[in-house]
Order: sequence, then structure tokens, then C-alpha cells
Amino acid sequence: MIKSYTTAANKACRPEGHPLDPLRRISYSWTAMNDVHVRSHDRPDTPEVPVSSGGTRFASGPTLALWICALAALIQTGCASFSNPVANGIPVRLLPDELLAETKEDYQQIPLTLLRQSRPDQYLLGPRDTLGIYIEGILGTEETAPPVNIPASPDLPPSIGYPFPIRQDGTVSLPYVGAVEVAGLTVEDAEKKVVAIYSEKDILRVEDKRILVTLLRPRHIRVLVLREDAQQAQVSLQTSSLRGFGTTQTTLGGGRQAEGQILELPAYENDVLNALAQTGGLPGLESTQEVIVQRGYWNTELDPACEHRSYPSKADTSSDGDRRVVRIPLRTKPGEPLQFRPKDVVLNNGDIVVVRGRDPEFYYTGGILISSELPLPNDYDLTVVEAILKARGTLNNGGINSGNFNGALVGAGVGNPSPSLLTVLRKTPLGGQLAIRVDLNEALRDPRENILVQADDVLLLQETHNEAFTRYMSQVFQLNFFGRFINRGDLQGTSTLVVP
Repeated sequence: MIKSYTTAANKACRPEGHPLDPLRRISYSWTAMNDVHVRSHDRPDTPEVPVSSGGTRFASGPTLALWICALAALIQTGCASFSNPVANGIPVRLLPDELLAETKEDYQQIPLTLLRQSRPDQYLLGPRDTLGIYIEGILGTEETAPPVNIPASPDLPPSIGYPFPIRQDGTVSLPYVGAVEVAGLTVEDAEKKVVAIYSEKDILRVEDKRILVTLLRPRHIRVLVLREDAQQAQVSLQTSSLRGFGTTQTTLGGGRQAEGQILELPAYENDVLNALAQTGGLPGLESTQEVIVQRGYWNTELDPACEHRSYPSKADTSSDGDRRVVRIPLRTKPGEPLQFRPKDVVLNNGDIVVVRGRDPEFYYTGGILISSELPLPNDYDLTVVEAILKARGTLNNGGINSGNFNGALVGAGVGNPSPSLLTVLRKTPLGGQLAIRVDLNEALRDPRENILVQADDVLLLQETHNEAFTRYMSQVFQLNFFGRFINRGDLQGTSTLVVP
């Protein structure tokens, strides 16, 4: 509503025959439709002279106070700072520690040597190893050369002889002597034992015949590796607007991709580190930074019905005995004890290695901020001030939005107050919701006020009552006056009042 009031005090304002006192005080009783009444304070007998007629006189006294109260009520109902339902949140200084977000920057990667098993100085034979054995006169003749095998691995020397696998009981079956136990022996000790057995049974003379024992193929452990942190190929397409304002970007692909591989790991290389190295390397930021090892197979004799049983149970994850489920964290806090043992990183035949993908975490913005859903970083902390900047919000700039077409970064006049009332809506552990009141002006000065953002937080930025009233008085409420004096007898003036 705009009301214009014009005053013309000239000869028409002076009664006929009445001398004009240039020093007398003039009071104006303003009415709508340009009605002005002029009265002399120095001469009470001077009649009230209307300058223009037609219109209704403005209310005064108690009626004017009612109009002012009504205007204030309209301002409060229409201004978001006065009607903000979550403005009276808990101040940060009164927030308990259990409701603060946990920092991510205290975690450090564990030494990779903890994921690898120690290797003995000499190779010890065991079940599923294959030996190369040559016994002249029994396995081969003097006229024929013994077979020579070149292994695929450069870590193993060439082997000589015919293949003899070591059975599950740790024995190898040889002609004329039967089963010979060699599990737990080195290759050299196994050769000495075979020579001694043939000499004791007087089957052949060792002085005349050659007996050779070598490692033809080391045993392998088969494990299954399932990874959910593999990244799909991603292509970004960017197009410019026909009107020349901004660009449009479209992303195709991306995201996580689950993969599974069956590995045959050689003996003494059957550990978590080698399993990860052969399936893509260490888990990235898109993973939970944890390796889960599930041991063996489901025992149907112990759990025939598989009913009323939680998995994993306490026995599966117990620190005593053999665990059926082993969790190996890849990042821990300094000084924190490890949650796994050296034998937990050793993989056995039939084990399943799982690397879970991390579910994306988001925080949300609203209020004066643009309503959006923004990803939360996985490897570093994000404070409320950084979250507002990431959302391209206004911060200590007088509420001027830099995302405009004319590029104006400075407001007119003395400027406006910067919005400083930030309400963080945070979920509680029991499923409730808590409103946290953050003073951004204080957060820029005190790191304790600049709290961390956690997943599913909702950040609502609004003005305080004082900031909203200051902005209203500087932008919306306007009272302009223009006047000129021709002489002491003439006065022309125009005043404009702009209210919402």
C-alpha cells in the first residue's frame, strides 16, 4: 500500500487580513486523499484551514495504536523468522556429547603387514602338496633320464621325478614300501626319510641307485572373494543452454558394482593381504573399510533345522577358540587395541572373504538455503559452516545471493544483516529428533560452536528476529520526503510511505 500526501501552504492558507508570522509553528493533521489542516500554535484563535477537501481523516489515539499492532501481527505471521517452528532449539553449549557427530579424522590405516601371515624359513610339506619323486630302478631306469618340470612360479626351483600327491592324512604312497608320512617335514627331510625306508627294507642299494625327492607343485587354498566396492565406468555429458545461461550436465553410469572371484592361493600366501591384492587392491572410500571372513561351511549336524538361531551368534564372533566370523577393520584410532588375531588373517580352504560397500550418506538443506540433498564425505569431517558453503549458501555477506544473472555482489545502502540462525535437525539413537540451535556468528569465532554434520542432518538457515526486523526496515519499510521552499510564504512538499 502506498500513500502520498501533498501540502501546499501559500496565500490560500493565510486568512484574509491576517498577517503572516514567519516564525510561528505549523502542525499538520494528515488525512487520506491529500487532506491537510493547518493550525497556528501561536495564535489559538486562528481557525483550522483545510488545504484540500474530500477524503477521510486518519484515526488517531487508541485507534492508531490498534493499526500499529495489526501491522506488527501481519509482519510476524508473514515473516519466516517469527514463525520458525524450530527456532528455539537446544544451544550447542548444552548439547550432550553422545549427540555430537563422531569425527572421522582420528582414524588411521593399520599397517598392511598385519594382514599378511608370517612365512617360515623353509617350506613345510602338508596335504595337497605334490612331490616329484624319482627312484632309479623302481621309478625309471638307468637308460632313461628323469623327467624335469619347470614350475610357473619363479619362487620355486625346477622339480625332478614323477608326481606323487600328499594325501589328507599327510602320507605319500610309494612302491614296495606303502605309506610314508611326510607332513610337517621339509623337502630335504622327506628325501632322507624315503632313502632310509628303502635302505631299511633292503629293497635296493642306495649306493648304486639314485633317489630324488622335490616339490613339484605346492598346495593351494581355494577361497571365494566377494567385493561390493568396485566402481562402474562413468561418462559425463555437458551441454550449453540455447539462451546462453548456464550448462546442463548428465552423468551416465558410475556407482558401485559387485564382483566375485574364486582364488587359488599358494601355501603361505593364503592370507587377507594376498586375497585383496589379487582382486583389485585395498578397499577404497566407497567401502566400509572392513574385511569380513566367514569360515568354512554350514554344519547341518549342529543346526539341522536352522531355526531360532541368530547369525552371527556370540560363538561365531567369540575371541575364544576358532571364530566363524572374523571382522578385520582397516582403519582404527591410534592406541586402540586390535580386534583380530594373527591367525585370523590366514585363510583356509572354503573361506569367504567379503568387502561391503558403504551406503551413501547425505545431509539436507532448507530455509534460506536452497533445498537440496548433498553427499556427506566418507574420509573427512564436515562442519556446519563448511556444509553451508558446500550448499552455496549465504554466509557473512549480508544475505546477498551470488547466484544471479547481473553479478551484483553488494547490496544497496548500508547493507543487510547476514542470517545467523542455523537449526540442525538431528535424529536421536532411539528414533526421535532433536533441534540444535547454532549461532553462525559465534561458529565463525569459536570451533566449539562449529559442530560436525552427521548423516541425515537437516540444516535450516533463517534470520533472527533482530535481523529480520532490520532487513524489513532497510528494504521493505520506506519513508521518503521531498520539499522545497520558494519563500517564507510558500511551501511545497511530498512524502511517500511504503509498507507491506
